[in-house]
Amino acid sequence: MTTPHKSHRADYAVVGSGVAGLRAAIELSECGSVLVLAKSDLSDSATAWAQGGIAVALSDEDEIGLHEQDTIKAGDGLCRADAVALLVEEGPKYITELIEWGTEFDRAGTKLAFTREAAHSRSRILHAHGDSTGREISRALLARAHSIPHLHLRAHAFTTELIVESGTVVGLQFIDELDGSLHELRAEAVLLATGGLGQIYRETTNPDVATGDGMAIAYDAGALLSDMEFMQFHPTALAVKGAPRFLLSEALRGEGAVLRNINLERFMKRYNEAQELAARDIVARAIVSEMHRTNSEHVYLDMTAKPEGFVEKRFPRIYATCMSYGVDLASDVAPVCPAAHYMMGGVKTDLWGRTSLPGLYAAGETADTGVHGANRLASNSLLEGLVFGARSGQAMMKDAPVKKKHAVGLPGSPAPKPGAAAQPHKNSAKPPQAPELTKIRDVMWRLVGILRSAKELTSAIEQLKSVEPPKTDDHGRAHCEFRNMHALALVMAKSALARHESRGSHYRSDFPYRDDDDFAKHSIAQKAKEIRFEA
Repeated sequence: MTTPHKSHRADYAVVGSGVAGLRAAIELSECGSVLVLAKSDLSDSATAWAQGGIAVALSDEDEIGLHEQDTIKAGDGLCRADAVALLVEEGPKYITELIEWGTEFDRAGTKLAFTREAAHSRSRILHAHGDSTGREISRALLARAHSIPHLHLRAHAFTTELIVESGTVVGLQFIDELDGSLHELRAEAVLLATGGLGQIYRETTNPDVATGDGMAIAYDAGALLSDMEFMQFHPTALAVKGAPRFLLSEALRGEGAVLRNINLERFMKRYNEAQELAARDIVARAIVSEMHRTNSEHVYLDMTAKPEGFVEKRFPRIYATCMSYGVDLASDVAPVCPAAHYMMGGVKTDLWGRTSLPGLYAAGETADTGVHGANRLASNSLLEGLVFGARSGQAMMKDAPVKKKHAVGLPGSPAPKPGAAAQPHKNSAKPPQAPELTKIRDVMWRLVGILRSAKELTSAIEQLKSVEPPKTDDHGRAHCEFRNMHALALVMAKSALARHESRGSHYRSDFPYRDDDDFAKHSIAQKAKEIRFEA
């Protein structure tokens, strides 16, 4: 461990400023001082990118039990039933609270407006500004957090490792990206809510910050990771050359968009009776199969049957983004292909966010509560971050009560001079992608992707083991992100090789069937140990 320049103290530390981190921090602020660290801007999280919405059984035609059934069905036999029950039962309370805190969901007249997405038996998806739900929730939570005096938020603070003493997590180290300095933060308890790891894949809908940092530093400290073979691939990301893989929300298909192959034929009925509204893993595999069959790099999403003005009004952000890349969703078919989207696995936790290491908690996409099983039901992720973020905060206060309140020995992000934005330190700004990282992302996409086999996974592990970190004197953010992604890529490939079946998002062409006798269990990964399975 490198000696830090400066040491600080807070009662509670939260790493990550998405829905899970902010909701936990707001909870924790009732009991003591809280410092939230974000490696980029405070609003730069997967939460802010979430378009489709947040699932909750609040409409007159819905029931909590139906939401529970749909979640368990999507999870393909691997959901933890008690975690799902908590999610759907506590969801309405926390959504109502969000509304009280100023979150403006779309309404039909005075009533909340709900839409339907794939594998939901009812219309239960709340949305905001059409397709900017996550951004609206993030705005409301940040506004709430900024109003609390002893809740401090610090941007451009990249957490590099956890501090473990006598088997207990007592703090962390982070780099201040504004000047490159190294800091140590001591706290009664630490929550990891750093989001996902989609950047491990060549094709991903995830923001640049999604490099799995929380999972990787927890793993490095000895915490258990679980279900790391279950990566969800979103079926429909915009496939325009030179454009980022912008996600075209499942809600488009919920509102009637259809899929066509390169020859403009509808094809989903060949793969599943639910057609375009089948579960994500089924639609993603169908698209890949169709791309192979027609020797093409994409299929098309067709929204052109909708009345004039509908697409612009219902999906303003998606419509405008597609237009900026030359695709008019109202009159053109959009080229789409699958892309890595969401990690069902993560740091193994109980129902209160506790990990296998005392003092360490995890919530949101970083955690594996077991709520998603082998395949996440659409729009359950924001709800999970909200519910389990709050529960983690409650557990941290109970397990590590504050006897003597500490003022945070570190202010929040310093305000930039008028007219100037805070700029990261020149050595830590995102560098051009190193060839070694390009190789990891390519190996993961080709060999640990939507369709897998022992031959491909074994080759992936060999190739990943041969990748050395780029030679550099700067051991800043880019170096740490590479290390994190490399470690997690190996865990994912090894977990996928160990699961000799197909289930949810994990599809083995050499084991095409689900095997409940041997694999209705969760994979467990621990540093320097073989992958094992536990019920």
